[in-house]
Amino acid sequence: MAASSILPLISVDELQTHLEAGDGIRLLDVRYRLEQPDGLPDHRAGHLPGAVYVDMDTELATHGDASEGRHPVPSRDVLQDAARRWGLNDGDAVVVYDDYRSVSAARAWWLLTHSGVENVRVLNGGLSAWTAAGLPLEVGEVVPAPGSIKLQELSRGIATIDDAESWPARGILIDVRAPERYRGESEPYDPIAGHIPGAVNLPAGAYLDGDRFAEPDAILEALASVGVTYDSTVAAYCGSGLTAAHFALAGAATGVDVTIFPGSWSQWSNTAGRPVATGPIP
Repeated sequence: MAASSILPLISVDELQTHLEAGDGIRLLDVRYRLEQPDGLPDHRAGHLPGAVYVDMDTELATHGDASEGRHPVPSRDVLQDAARRWGLNDGDAVVVYDDYRSVSAARAWWLLTHSGVENVRVLNGGLSAWTAAGLPLEVGEVVPAPGSIKLQELSRGIATIDDAESWPARGILIDVRAPERYRGESEPYDPIAGHIPGAVNLPAGAYLDGDRFAEPDAILEALASVGVTYDSTVAAYCGSGLTAAHFALAGAATGVDVTIFPGSWSQWSNTAGRPVATGPIP
């Protein structure tokens, strides 16, 4: 079962109720796409009132050798400095959103919750759900007073490359990339096509309903299709670690705990000697 008692998703209606009540919600805008990594111009053009822009590449990831993957996990100090820039203090309630399926928002959720921040939620449906409800946007950039939050070292819920290799022997390893990438028929980003031997494929669309997460029963049905139950020991990977965190968020929404391999296929395929499987079976 998931460790936190805080439900990880929040609806537009619930968020608006909290904001109107002046409940002190800290809003984080984590707009990022692979083809457009700098989301700041879009943030400035329109964001939820009071939301602070979060930069994926410098605040939610670090940069190193290709063998570390495309989005290595930042150190505690880097993440803590960033969280303080966002204005976070100990005990704050945080809501994160983005403009594409909550994939980058999930990265922030995963890093913060696994660094000891207890009340972090993702806006289900993101920016499009907010605007579809006819709610206002704010332009410009929000610069809050620096916060003083203290983060823990990220230790739980994270798998190394060796953990990922041995995981199928003791649990279920899920590859959440598109089926053609899993099968090794297409690889647009990494040097080798295929998947980690023993991994099963469950693409992200299986547990989504458009830009929103599906209802819990539908998510559980998708998980059951690859053999996951509440008793399963589950880990996930994707291309660079972002969609794996997104899958962990789906798991948390249903009470299923998911460990992620943040290096994912980008690390695996750039590390000499790692075995590669192709085709539709694990």
